[in-house]
Amino acid sequence: MTRFEIDVPYLTKTLVDLLNTPSPTGDTEWAISFVQQELEAMGAKTRRTTKGALLAEMEGLSKDKPRGLTAHVDTLGAMVSSIKPSGRLQMSALNGVMWPTVESEGVIVSTRSGRQVRGSIVLVNGAIHVNKEAATVARTAENLEIRLDERTSSVEETKLIGIEVGDIVFLDPRVEHGPGGFVRSRFLDDKACVACVLAAIKALRAGGMTPARRTTLLISNYEEVGHGGMDGLPADLAELVVLDMACIGTGLQGSEFHCSICLKDSSGPYSKELGDRLRSIADERGIELKTDVYPFYGSDGTAYWRSGGTAQVALIGPGVDTSHGYERTHTDALHDTAALIAEYLVAK
Repeated sequence: MTRFEIDVPYLTKTLVDLLNTPSPTGDTEWAISFVQQELEAMGAKTRRTTKGALLAEMEGLSKDKPRGLTAHVDTLGAMVSSIKPSGRLQMSALNGVMWPTVESEGVIVSTRSGRQVRGSIVLVNGAIHVNKEAATVARTAENLEIRLDERTSSVEETKLIGIEVGDIVFLDPRVEHGPGGFVRSRFLDDKACVACVLAAIKALRAGGMTPARRTTLLISNYEEVGHGGMDGLPADLAELVVLDMACIGTGLQGSEFHCSICLKDSSGPYSKELGDRLRSIADERGIELKTDVYPFYGSDGTAYWRSGGTAQVALIGPGVDTSHGYERTHTDALHDTAALIAEYLVAK
């Protein structure tokens, strides 16, 4: 049985608040500030990197073989790539957007002046009464556009609103947390893990326990575009546990109710020794940890290694259904992930 009492109401409230805080890659300041405030309220010492990521240092009982944890706060989103003659907006994806899943989604266009302009993503010439192919045409960046909730019908009118090429587009997360324990929202990847690590640190503080080894936490802000994982981590790390969503799908063992450990992804295997130790900790503490191999996946662990990192690396996280779409997980998976993080931190 795990030695830690995970505050699930705190975990879910933190997750919901974080999900409702926009943070697409390239515009993560609000979410980074949110996490920084939570960590500092728990007594952690924090600092920002030049790239805008967040680092927190936790003293350990030993300074030998220091450890690292990392989770990313950046999400998918879009950027205005052009203003059309109609006054509507063409978009460029901030990596990984599955275009069919965002049709009809509400959005906010965040302007340089700070104005937040509402709109929605619609199919070009999308009226079925006008376009007989509207129901069957492929949904792509080229034939979806942002319809602004403003009176505009030209490039000039849209620019007068304050919108320019390069403005960031926030997708509505549509967060729901029901009595059955499910959390449904966009961007559980990877805000679920950020909430889990905060809940794990809170559990350590509540239990009066100190990490076994000096530990650095990195909340990265460029994971979705592949260069978040090395930012500011100490060169002397012996171990790095990456916290990122676990895949669910045909042929995989993971589920919305469990924490998973990825033993191999698209870039190759993770560290067997560290992975085996995490599995042993889970066994000892009664946490049902699912093992999987992810066919189309990369993490900040790969970015860390490719940037010259020399620590052993493992990857764990809660099961998330329909990744990069309208995602869902369960508080059981969140609880077990937070508990495993806490147990790992105090393990010698």
